[in-house]
Amino acid sequence: MQRSRWIWLVWAVVLLSYLVPYTLLTHVQAWYGSFLFWTVAGLAVIALNLLITKDFEEHGND
Repeated sequence: MQRSRWIWLVWAVVLLSYLVPYTLLTHVQAWYGSFLFWTVAGLAVIALNLLITKDFEEHGND
C-alpha cells in the first residue's frame, strides 16, 4: 500500500515536469530556470525510486 503512494508521487513529479516549465516558467528567459527545475525533479524521482525499491529482494535460481 505504501509503495503505491510513492509511485503516484513519482507520476505527480513527472506531470509537474511538463506543467511547470510551460506554465509558471514561461516568462523566464534564462535557460537555467527550467534546467534547475528539471534537475530538482530528476533528483526527486531518483530518491523516490530508491524508496520504492528499497524492500525489493533478489530471488536467486537455487
